[in-house]
Amino acid sequence: MNKIIIKLFLRFGIGIGFLSAVADRLGLWPAELSAWGNWESFLEYTQLINPFLPETLIPAIGIIATGAEILFGISLLIGFKTEFIAKLSGFLMLIFALAITFSTGIKGAFDYSVFAASAGAFGLSIMNEKYLEIDSILTKKL
Repeated sequence: MNKIIIKLFLRFGIGIGFLSAVADRLGLWPAELSAWGNWESFLEYTQLINPFLPETLIPAIGIIATGAEILFGISLLIGFKTEFIAKLSGFLMLIFALAITFSTGIKGAFDYSVFAASAGAFGLSIMNEKYLEIDSILTKKL
C-alpha cells in the first residue's frame, strides 16, 4: 500500500477518533452509541483510571485531556505540525493505556485498542512525506 494512503489513514483515523471521544463525553452521540454519554460519566471514568489523583483534580484533568484531544484531532485532520502532534498523541494515548492497565487491568486497554492507537501515532510521527497537509502550504518558499 502506498505510504501516502497509510499516512492519510493514520491521520484521519486518529484525528477522528479523538474528536469522536470528545463528542461522546459532551453528549453529542446517541446514548446507545456512547461510552460515557455525558461529562459527569466521563469524569467518573477519569477518576476510576486515576485513583491516585485527588478528586478535586479530576475536572482539571478532564478539561486538559479534552482540550488536548480537540487540538490533536483537528491538527491531524488538517495536517498541522503532523509529526510533532502525532508524537504528542502517541504519548497521550500511552498514558491513557497505562492508566487503564494499572487501575482496571490490561484487558480494558486491549479492548479499547489504546496501545495499538498509540503505536500508530508514533508510527505516524516518523512519516515525513507531506500530502494534503496544511504544513505543505505553510512551509512553501515564496
